[in-house]
Amino acid sequence: MAIKIKNLSYSYSGEKKEALKNINIDIFDGQLCGVLGRNLTGKSTLCYALTGFIPHFFKGSIKGKVLIDNLDTANLPLHKIVTKAGLVLQNPFNQLSGEKFTVFEEVAFGLENLGVSRNEMIARVEEILKKIKIYDLKDRSPYHLSGGQQQLVSIASVLVMKPNILVLDEPTSQLDPINSKLIFSVVKELNREGITIIIVEHKIEEIVEFADRILLIEDGEILLDESPHEIFKSLKKYENYIKYMRPPCYVELAQKIEEQGLWEKTKSETIFTVFQK
Repeated sequence: MAIKIKNLSYSYSGEKKEALKNINIDIFDGQLCGVLGRNLTGKSTLCYALTGFIPHFFKGSIKGKVLIDNLDTANLPLHKIVTKAGLVLQNPFNQLSGEKFTVFEEVAFGLENLGVSRNEMIARVEEILKKIKIYDLKDRSPYHLSGGQQQLVSIASVLVMKPNILVLDEPTSQLDPINSKLIFSVVKELNREGITIIIVEHKIEEIVEFADRILLIEDGEILLDESPHEIFKSLKKYENYIKYMRPPCYVELAQKIEEQGLWEKTKSETIFTVFQK
């Protein structure tokens, strides 16, 4: 199991309201888990908890446990956690070190801090730049790239640490459709290679195309935890509560046809699977 969260509740320092409330999640190796929810409902806080920034960076009141590879993150130093679970922020500019002048140096920054040998560092950086197809940018300034390219640099800076888990907090929120598609294609490829992915995203139509499961967070609680196909059926129970979430048009079409009895359930599931692929 990649991640296990047990009875996790958390409130930021100085805040009475809990940002997370009694969260219990098991995320399995190689799974791709999408996280949906409105702004300020606890999605980013969950990302910080999954990657050890809570409690090591963000202080506050915490109950429960987060286990990565069966190790309690509260007892692991952050420099150990980043080799197991990496975090990509929604604004790539905020993830740049501000100290390096080329993409190559920027991606190597974390390895430098860990004291990795020069030869190993060069080999690992070159490998990851080629893997996500930005090797040709290695001598460019990270500050003179497009938003999509900067986000790929952020992803490379995390992946070079060789984590088995990648957590992305709305990685396409600052990007145009072309760069968003680029990021999603890289995420899907990384998951096919076996990396466990947890991705927070507002673009519902993108998430349902490749996620194994979807978590819906509302007011710091897990409201739903289901497959992409099932979650849109469950949402009907909350139509008046969650008006902001609508399924992609092809899902709505399949569901309406099924409701009218014109198409049996297995076929609506089939069309959903076809669109996912």
